[in-house]
Amino acid sequence: MSKPLMTVLATACALALPALALPALAHSRPLTLTAQLKNYGGDGAYLAAYLTDAKGAYVRTLWVAGGKAKYHKHLSDWSRLSAGDAKRLDGVTGASVGAGRTLKVTADLADALMDAGYEIRVDAAVEDMRDSPSEVRIPLSKANVGKPQAGKQYIQSVTFQLQ
Repeated sequence: MSKPLMTVLATACALALPALALPALAHSRPLTLTAQLKNYGGDGAYLAAYLTDAKGAYVRTLWVAGGKAKYHKHLSDWSRLSAGDAKRLDGVTGASVGAGRTLKVTADLADALMDAGYEIRVDAAVEDMRDSPSEVRIPLSKANVGKPQAGKQYIQSVTFQLQ
């Protein structure tokens, strides 16, 4: 075989291999996150559920409960980590969550993130009460699917399910 033909074949194979691998990375499925709040005796809680990578860097916002942007600064870890993400609130906001109530939200999650060092974090804040950054931190692993994780102050537990 001539050298130019070998070069063309090698280049074609190199370009085709990543294309074959991409569908495996592109698969996603719904993740349902359920947060049960404690009866803490205060106003509705603002919650920010978000993903971080293995180094603790912000990846994306899953949901923000509490619509008044002026209070989002009290979700301090999320606010600090996500500040540069202009799309962080696109389609992922809702009402605050009352004491003793449950928040249940669904977001798409890429399969490649599971068991890859990612973490679901939930910040919490309640008016006239102490803020609770990173109230819950759950490693995104198959071992944690359906397993309740306790909160520190306002959240009784958070679980996630994959469909």
